[in-house]
Amino acid sequence: MTNPYHIPVMPGESIQGLNLFPGAQVVDATYGGGGHSRLILQQLGNGRLFAFDQDEDAAGNVIHDDRLFFIRHNFRYLRNFLRFYNVESVDAIFADLGVSSHDFDVPDRGFSFRFDGDLDMRMNRNATLDAAQVINSYSAEQLVFIFKMYGEIKNAGRLVQEILKERNRQPVKTTEQLKEIVSHHAPRGNENKYLAQVFQSLRIEVNDEMEALKDFLQATLDFIKPGGRLAVITYHSLEDRICKNFMKSGNFEGKVEKDFYGNVKSPFLLINRKVITPQPDEIERNVRARSAKLRIAEKI
Repeated sequence: MTNPYHIPVMPGESIQGLNLFPGAQVVDATYGGGGHSRLILQQLGNGRLFAFDQDEDAAGNVIHDDRLFFIRHNFRYLRNFLRFYNVESVDAIFADLGVSSHDFDVPDRGFSFRFDGDLDMRMNRNATLDAAQVINSYSAEQLVFIFKMYGEIKNAGRLVQEILKERNRQPVKTTEQLKEIVSHHAPRGNENKYLAQVFQSLRIEVNDEMEALKDFLQATLDFIKPGGRLAVITYHSLEDRICKNFMKSGNFEGKVEKDFYGNVKSPFLLINRKVITPQPDEIERNVRARSAKLRIAEKI
């Protein structure tokens, strides 16, 4: 039975893309509700699965299976913990970069503008920086950068001026306060999309998501065996661009190097030239899958 904590996105396509076999050593870098991990374990025989998740709520979903090693840390520390377990190489690494449905549905986590709650947004609740601190202490220049870079918000300057004006009057501590400020600048008819972009920007900043993703991807190069697979599900253009460039070229700029004979020098072979997206029936069952993109590459 699927854990209601989070519905796994593109489960069949993901597992097929990993090309698993009995005895394989695998990493699920984003454990969440354990949906993908359950399917991976079904393919492993006497293999092992190393699952990462920094969210303490995810720890409550750990499957009782001797083949599963749950690591309650950010996947950016992949290298550290695989070395701790004396793992020199793995056959497949999987990551679903989406926020668990559970986190969006719990008001006090502050991830969603659908509920009033504290402006938190920390994946790891032991972290010191939360969204309220970003809103109330960052400079105008820092806030504009965050909203433009992570949310692609065109009128970021005007939005930030409104935030500064409000926080000078009183601290902005709740999602409802922020929603009220933001609503004055949302394009008519696109209010929800605009709010989602603002909240996404803050979440990315609070959790240092882009740098963590880069750290994780760099580490995969050191551990995936030749012929092993890397599969990643992304949900917005920033993270998708990073993954696309990395799988194409081995770097984050997408600069393809060629040898003397003009052959492309890349650590990966792209398995799906065209990005894989959910089928309409899956989106109907799970609307949060609508923006998902699955990319798969094989280590050369």
